[in-house]
Amino acid sequence: MQITTCIFDAYGTLFDVAAAARQAASEPEFPHLQDNWAELANHWRLKQLQYTWLRAITNAHTDFWEVTQDGLDWAMEAAGLAGDRALRHRLLDLYWELQPYPEVPAMLETLKHAGMNIAILSNGSPAMLDGAVQSAGLGDVLDDVLSVESVGIFKPDARVYDLVGKRFGCERKEVLFVSSNGWDAAGASGYGFVTAWVNRADEPVDRMPWKPSHILPDLTAIPHLVEG
Repeated sequence: MQITTCIFDAYGTLFDVAAAARQAASEPEFPHLQDNWAELANHWRLKQLQYTWLRAITNAHTDFWEVTQDGLDWAMEAAGLAGDRALRHRLLDLYWELQPYPEVPAMLETLKHAGMNIAILSNGSPAMLDGAVQSAGLGDVLDDVLSVESVGIFKPDARVYDLVGKRFGCERKEVLFVSSNGWDAAGASGYGFVTAWVNRADEPVDRMPWKPSHILPDLTAIPHLVEG
């Protein structure tokens, strides 16, 4: 079946989630972050995701901004930075201004010119996603930004993936779902989407019942996947 709709995860897929810690480490106010910013960013992202899963399975939903703050607080304590209120404030501010990966604007423009439906489907809250999209200048190439807040549960719950068909009126096999999260690509594959896992870190494939349809090092080749 022809692909008509390209759906992208946001954080880590279109937007560089390590950018906040990397930027803060380059600023003169935070020289103590220069040696461990990457570890802080990794811990922050891991806890952010773990808290979404735990909240989903315990029916304790909250918005992604609270989960993001909780993940940062854990990561800062693990790095011995728990008392640095200025750093915490700066990192959270920067998270609203995450930059897209370099290939993102041209890739989305190519899909737009090809007549694809293009949208984000994210755990992010509407306000967070709007901030990221506007900061990155991507608003004109997106047809919609879909947030889990409309169903009150995080991915990979099927009710989140249902939002795509409800919005675009498409069959599952008409959707190319793109994520940098192996678990998200697996969940979307099990749901019935054609999937592309953007494996920037060259990690092993997750041991799940479902595998991604495509594994890519970045987003450059996405337009080629929908040509035929």
